[in-house]
Amino acid sequence: MADGQGEAGAGGGWKTNLLAALVGLTIGVGGMLMANGYFIRSYLLEHPEILPEAMERLRTRESAALIDRNRAALETPFHSAWAGAADSDVVLVEFFDYACSFCRASNADVARLLREDPRLKVVWREYPVLGPDSEQAAIASLAAARAGRFREFHDGLFATARPTPTAVEAARAGVGLPPSPATEEFRQEIRRNEALARSIGASGTPVFVIGDEVILGAVGYDALRRAIANARAAASS
Repeated sequence: MADGQGEAGAGGGWKTNLLAALVGLTIGVGGMLMANGYFIRSYLLEHPEILPEAMERLRTRESAALIDRNRAALETPFHSAWAGAADSDVVLVEFFDYACSFCRASNADVARLLREDPRLKVVWREYPVLGPDSEQAAIASLAAARAGRFREFHDGLFATARPTPTAVEAARAGVGLPPSPATEEFRQEIRRNEALARSIGASGTPVFVIGDEVILGAVGYDALRRAIANARAAASS
């Protein structure tokens, strides 16, 4: 009996020691976490300049995830609303509005990139956000895309000051297209582009999507070329 009681007493002591060790480990880990949290907070307070960089990295990761979820829809053109290499290694997607002066200015930059980069593909997406004239111009542009004459119409209309009804009709006649009604196909494409723009956090024009990057505004030729180079480097790494 005494031996049995002694064995039981030894087992109870072992369990007690294990429990004490686990409690100590938990307290120790909690203390380390608290200490690390205090250290991180103190470091951020002493070096606030790293916060914008951290936020930018977070924004970049979030943008990349949004683009990946919508890439096929973003990079699939509406009929002939694209130019460049069919087997490209980088796709530049532009959301644009014919009434947007910044889009008009960016058109020359995009044309230059297409001339200089034989591996680039550009996909244009109608995003008429500036009123009724914008929407009517977008419908005429979609009709030109369906007819295989998008680029001629696109450049012709951007060569004018504003997409007035007269200017749209002149651009349409210039590529030999008759007037086209606002078919359900065109309305659906505009709604699809609006949803795609919202999905990547875009509300105005122009908006460029290159690789995993969303670029807001008319940033110019050099910035677009850098984004293309970055996308190409990321794809080959």
